[in-house]
Amino acid sequence: MNIPPDYTRRRQGWVGTMRSNFFTGLVIIAPIALTAWLIWSVVGWIDARVWAIVPDGYQPDRYIQTLFNIQLSEQYDIRGFGLIVFLVFTFFVGWLGKGFVGRSLLRWAEGLVHRMPVVRTIYSGVKQIAETVFNQKNNSFDKACLIQYPRKGIWVIGFVSTPVRGELISHAPEGDTLVSIFVPTTPNPTSGFLLFVPTRDITELDMSVEDAAKLVISAGLVYPNDIVTK
Repeated sequence: MNIPPDYTRRRQGWVGTMRSNFFTGLVIIAPIALTAWLIWSVVGWIDARVWAIVPDGYQPDRYIQTLFNIQLSEQYDIRGFGLIVFLVFTFFVGWLGKGFVGRSLLRWAEGLVHRMPVVRTIYSGVKQIAETVFNQKNNSFDKACLIQYPRKGIWVIGFVSTPVRGELISHAPEGDTLVSIFVPTTPNPTSGFLLFVPTRDITELDMSVEDAAKLVISAGLVYPNDIVTK
């Protein structure tokens, strides 16, 4: 049986349209679904750990039974109450830590920790990470740039951090300064390489740090569309 060529083309066109629509839907749904799932999971994880240390008499479902004068047959997981308690507790600790009494207690507790051989190493590392991640000062990357790495003729995107300080200044080329450059990896930009590059070898880009990060994460598939190349 001979199938007309126009029928085959129409069928292929219909299948191609359906496939294109399906993948377009995935592109729209996947980020929303993954983001919602991640938030829901994190909130549930915090709830589980907060309510595990709260006595049964103070569980939120008990208050609901008292408020509405109803009897629940089983304990209900009210998602989000534990997160609220955690936020309030964290705000309170932060407020207390800024006061004289809080700072004194913190110094006393850190003094005890620093006398424990293994604990002090773990505590110092976690504290440095937390201070870096949650620092309220504007210590983010200044600019996106291009540098030649790992050899001349090969260009990579980097992020300008800060001019070097301390001993490294004495090793800078004469008449130039060294700048800290973070070169991220693809598709995970949280890992990468720290390079100290002379300023004359750095080509700053007009694109923002966010656009440069998108370019790195997408492995070169997503380019900023607000900059016109001349």
